[in-house]
Amino acid sequence: MPRQKHKPQRTCIVCRENKDKRELIRVVRTPEKNVVIDLTGKANGRGAYLCRQSACLDKGLQKGRLDRALKVTLSEADLTLLRTALQTELAQA
Repeated sequence: MPRQKHKPQRTCIVCRENKDKRELIRVVRTPEKNVVIDLTGKANGRGAYLCRQSACLDKGLQKGRLDRALKVTLSEADLTLLRTALQTELAQA
């Protein structure tokens, strides 16, 4: 009988649900203090995970949860760029 491969689990910072890592969107604070979306799941830096549901994406950006999870203060320009990138990613899925 073949051994079943391990699937890493991560928690959404908004709804607190555990899901497979590939089902979530990773947002990363890089060592240069930039905040970017990591589609590979392997970028260097502090990461936070969000569900692919629009409600979780909106709450994560609105209530400062992403700021706390990444231990950084996001400007309005950063939030606008992230919101646009996340909506684009959500539309492609």
